[in-house]
Amino acid sequence: MSQVQFQAELQGAAATAGSAAQMPAQKPALGYWQRAFRHIRKDRITVFAFFLLLLITLLSIAAPWIGKLLDVDPNTTQLLKRMKPPSSEHLLGTDDVGRDVLIRLLYAGRVSLLIGVLAALTAFVIGVTCGLLAGFYQKWVDDAINAVIQTTINIPLLFLLILLSVIFRPGIGGLAVILGLLSWQGNARQIRAAVLSVKGHDYIDAARVLGSKDGRIMWRHIFPNVTSIVLVVTGFDVAGAILAESGLSALGLGIQPPMASWGNMLAKSFQYATKAPWLVISPGVMIFLTVLSIFLLADGIRDALDPRIS
Repeated sequence: MSQVQFQAELQGAAATAGSAAQMPAQKPALGYWQRAFRHIRKDRITVFAFFLLLLITLLSIAAPWIGKLLDVDPNTTQLLKRMKPPSSEHLLGTDDVGRDVLIRLLYAGRVSLLIGVLAALTAFVIGVTCGLLAGFYQKWVDDAINAVIQTTINIPLLFLLILLSVIFRPGIGGLAVILGLLSWQGNARQIRAAVLSVKGHDYIDAARVLGSKDGRIMWRHIFPNVTSIVLVVTGFDVAGAILAESGLSALGLGIQPPMASWGNMLAKSFQYATKAPWLVISPGVMIFLTVLSIFLLADGIRDALDPRIS
């Protein structure tokens, strides 16, 4: 090789090394939850649903402070101001006994949202536990749990709810527990299917070889891998419980006056639908917006947690 060729190759190698040094370092790959969060952040509908639900929740929580600020009590009757349309004094009007609709709507939100969350938590605890046990142990445990699910799921839910509500006349906590006890079957089926799909993975066998007990394997190794399904199903349960409470209140079997819930406000306002339509519109819109935002948010989370997302 001539000296000229050697110098030319040396200069070329130096140029290549210099250009490689100037290239930016590759970013590390995003993790599963980081990719899911990025997907949600780019989904405008899901973001909108989240902030709408957050606004409704915060306004409901702040109902006592808003009542003091406006100097309005949700249960104070003013017969001289009954059935007043929306105005600067009463932004959403007054009801049939002169109570301010806006402040009652915010207090009712505390009740309806609390029932939804408590019912979903009850269904979550029962459904996740039964689903994990059925999917993990299978055999007679799976058969027994499936038998209970098949038996309870074939009982007409509405009639059973009416019967229990008539017998016990439950309050907020009692009604939430009843709704949760009657709606855990779907959770259990979803979790069971997810457990069966991950049970045979190598890391489960490795944990068992290392001496992990069944309980530890279920809650430390399997449950975190089915969390995405749990989150989505729980979101739908919250919306379902709010609708169920509204339906029971429409039949006069839900939360009883003078305590306000969106359901009993809507049920009581039907007789004034033509004379005072704002009494029907206000709780109806709140139920619609809340349930819609929960469904949209849960659907967005389901899409974001899909392992096929990029």
